[in-house]
Amino acid sequence: MKRPLEYKTKVAIVYVLSLFMEIMDTTIVNVALPTLARDFKVGTAGIEWIVLGYLLSLAVWIPASGWLGDRIGTKKVFMFALAMFTGASILCGLSGSLNQLVAFRILQGVGGGMLTPVGAAMLYRAFPLEERAKAATAVLGVVVIAPAIGPVLGGVIVDSISWRWIFFVNGPIGLLAFILAYRFLQEHTEPDTGPFDVGGFLFSGAGITMILYAVSKGPSRGWTNPLILGPGIIGVILFVVLVVIELHIEHPMLHLRLLGERMFRRTNVIGLAMYGGFVGLLFLFPLYLQRLRGFSALESGLTQIPQAIGMILSSQMVGRKLYPTIGPRRLMVAGLLGGAVVGYGFANLGLHTSLVTIGGLMFARGVSMTFIFIALQTAVYAKISTAETGRASSIFSTQRQMSSAFGVAIAATVLTTGMRSSIRPGMDLAAVQAAKLGAYRDGFMATALMFVVAAAAAMFINDADAAETLSAKAKVNRIRADEPERAAARRTALE
Repeated sequence: MKRPLEYKTKVAIVYVLSLFMEIMDTTIVNVALPTLARDFKVGTAGIEWIVLGYLLSLAVWIPASGWLGDRIGTKKVFMFALAMFTGASILCGLSGSLNQLVAFRILQGVGGGMLTPVGAAMLYRAFPLEERAKAATAVLGVVVIAPAIGPVLGGVIVDSISWRWIFFVNGPIGLLAFILAYRFLQEHTEPDTGPFDVGGFLFSGAGITMILYAVSKGPSRGWTNPLILGPGIIGVILFVVLVVIELHIEHPMLHLRLLGERMFRRTNVIGLAMYGGFVGLLFLFPLYLQRLRGFSALESGLTQIPQAIGMILSSQMVGRKLYPTIGPRRLMVAGLLGGAVVGYGFANLGLHTSLVTIGGLMFARGVSMTFIFIALQTAVYAKISTAETGRASSIFSTQRQMSSAFGVAIAATVLTTGMRSSIRPGMDLAAVQAAKLGAYRDGFMATALMFVVAAAAAMFINDADAAETLSAKAKVNRIRADEPERAAARRTALE
């Protein structure tokens, strides 16, 4: 007789399926942009709003998702987000004009902005602290497999069927996730959510949206362009006002006081640099293969498969063996330094580097990211109470979205600046190719440096702060190791 699935397993299945759909959608749409531009007869300035509209919509709804889940109920909000994302995907596929497609992408962003934070809150509430590494392992595969499958599937769909099916493909996945969510998920609310923070919602939506708009458009239009500089400055001012408001009201939408907890604060700082480097390289790598070396979108997507294999092969060992026994600090530092070394390897790619070498680098990157993701995702909520997990997830998701945008902006700025400064009229093709290669190398090096910064921050992680997520023996050892530090802190306080 089969034993019924535990509730935590059911939550993991629903969340992983939904997350897979959302992440794959992002990468699959990017592949189709040239085809969409041709079909709608628009240039880059118009077609980019298909991506930018979705990104800005995410920025509005991610911060609000924690409060909405706690107040209305995580199951209700998650199912609403699933329905909104899936329904808007179908509408995107039926779009008859660019304006319609952009509008429906904004609706998709409403669902996407709530899916990840609310889903993550449900997942980490379902798993006890000592099993959080297992939950992180389940999420890990999606983070890498979905971006690897997206370009491949997108290339096949666009070349063989129609761009409309890059959106229709979300229909059956979203429907299955919705049915499973209805059957499996339990409702959860928090009694002390307080009234809706209108000021927090407005200032976060406006501030973060303007900042993300500026960093998204800055590399192509120039950072001193008034249409970039103005929104960027206004966004920073609004964000500062947001911080002041959220720190001085009893029930803030973004519970920034949670950053006063040491582990949560330090893991968010690490994530700020790490996600920037991770997504920055994901942005550069397909451009290097397709624009510089002439690979197709399908071939470019296939080169990312070794990264997924590296993660799959190492995830069980890291999640079940290494993390519970040695804790997050050494795993993070090792993974981040490994990521920096791999980034340096990408910075030394040439115009004719073999796919075997590239595959080896991607495999090593997958192993390194396994160390980082499992340690970070497990430790980040280690000292956060169950009641505050939803709000903490909103903060972490907001940080991740912004750091990803900054990572792409930095990589794109280094790339475009390098090309503009090194390519001159009258240069022959070989010289132009060499100049472009130098710009790509500089961009890859920038992403490697982000990992170095994150590794330096990870040195300050205290394993004792994550003791509850470790095995019983490791927990005792970490607490004992932390006792001299606590004693010294007490003596300093008394003095």
